[in-house]
Amino acid sequence: MKKIISFLLIVFMAHTAFAFELGSEVFENKGYIPDRYTCDAQDFSPPLSWSDIPENAKSLVLICDDSDASFKIWVHWVAFNILPEAGGLKEGISKEELAELSIVEGTNDFGKVGYRGPCPPSGKAHRYSFRLYALDTTLALEEGVSKKDVIETMQGHIIAEAKLAGRYQRSSEAQAEESEAQAEESEAQAEETPKTQESETQTLEEPQILEVE
Repeated sequence: MKKIISFLLIVFMAHTAFAFELGSEVFENKGYIPDRYTCDAQDFSPPLSWSDIPENAKSLVLICDDSDASFKIWVHWVAFNILPEAGGLKEGISKEELAELSIVEGTNDFGKVGYRGPCPPSGKAHRYSFRLYALDTTLALEEGVSKKDVIETMQGHIIAEAKLAGRYQRSSEAQAEESEAQAEESEAQAEETPKTQESETQTLEEPQILEVE
C-alpha cells in the first residue's frame, strides 16, 4: 500500500511540475480583468504567457469567450497556428505582428476578426475564459473562420489544454456612456437619411439611363 501511495505521489508531483500553464501579468486566475482590456477603455488584448508546452506540440489554439452571456457563450477571440516556442503574446498585439508570427485569427461574435474585450451589461460580473490548446498539427483554415470551425477541425489533435479565467463587471456609468454614444450615432444616421433620399430623387428625375449594378 505504501508503495502505491508513493508511486501516486511521484506521478502527481511530476504532473504538477510539468503542467501546461497559461497566465497573464495583468490579472490572476479568476481575478478581475483591468478596464484597459475591455470595451470601456483601450480594448487591448491582454498580455498572455504559457509554459511547459508538450514536446510534440506543433501549434497552439487560443479561444476566449464569455460563459455568462445571455442565450449563448459569447466568443471574444479566436487565434490559431500559434507557434509553441513563442512563449506568449504581448499586450495589444497588432494584426501585422500576428501575421509575422504566422498566427491566424477567426471571427468573434461581434462580427469582427480579432480580439474584442469584455463588454457585458451592467449587473453581476461575467466570467471570461482564455483556453489554450496544444495540438499535434497545424490547422488548414483561413482567416475569419468561426470558433465552431476551429473546434471541429482540431478534434482528435488536442494533446493538452491550459486555462486562464478572468472576471469583469461593468459599471452603470460605463453602460450609460455607451448607450449615449449609440443614440448619438443613430441620430447622426437619421439626419443623413433625408439628404441621401433627396440626392437619389434628383438623380432619378434626370433624363439619363440608369446603370444596373
